[in-house]
Amino acid sequence: MSSASEDLLAVVRLLVDHPKEATVEAVEDAEGVELQVEVAATDRGQVIGRRGRTIDALRALARVRGEREGRDVAVELVED
Repeated sequence: MSSASEDLLAVVRLLVDHPKEATVEAVEDAEGVELQVEVAATDRGQVIGRRGRTIDALRALARVRGEREGRDVAVELVED
């Protein structure tokens, strides 16, 4: 697991009510890395935040972390 995904997982676990159910999977392709965040259904709203501000902040955090590693990083919330 890359350090960007580890950092994102740590932050997501702090945000949700069920931290043991939170996972982050890194999917790499030619354009960069997509970090797929999966949380309990009841925690999705906490990760998205009001008007999407929390998920936007998580994306900005991952993007900055990815720049330090020299790659493009995107964050997506996985829904079942």
